[in-house]
Amino acid sequence: MELTEKTLSSEKIFDGKILHIRKDTVLLPNGQRAFREVADHPGGVCVLALDEKNQALLVKQFRYPYMQILRELPAGKLEYGEDPRTAAIRELKEETGAVAGKFESLGELYPSPGYCGEIIRMYLARDLQFGEVHLDEDEFLTLERIPFDALVQEVVSGEIRDAKTIAAVLKAKIILDM
Repeated sequence: MELTEKTLSSEKIFDGKILHIRKDTVLLPNGQRAFREVADHPGGVCVLALDEKNQALLVKQFRYPYMQILRELPAGKLEYGEDPRTAAIRELKEETGAVAGKFESLGELYPSPGYCGEIIRMYLARDLQFGEVHLDEDEFLTLERIPFDALVQEVVSGEIRDAKTIAAVLKAKIILDM
């Protein structure tokens, strides 16, 4: 069975700093027409950084859409066309002051494929050296360290709800236990 939808037309709805929203008219596999509202996003990165004591670095920050403080991995938005690995190295340094001697990919995550084109690239950083934190002027966060196994338990129990953190932690747990 054919599953691909064909774009017939596209209309820009909103052009913001981070999101670009469009409404597309598509032709469905059964020949019917439908609308798709799509949020285009440049993508992002997140880094699971483990120190010499196997503690993960987390950041706590207020997330406006949820009106609450979340604990999550250091992360950031890509600029359009930016190399994800370079951005991840930059974000780790800016938010935690850490520079990794070992830096490896944990793959990609599609956080909300029903309406958003964002792709988050996940990384594992180890062999850390620490320097100064350099937050963006509109960024307010605190850094904490948690034993990696305790973080895995917080993910499994539902205490950690951030999708990129959940995916990176569980993927790293499997890889590190192999």
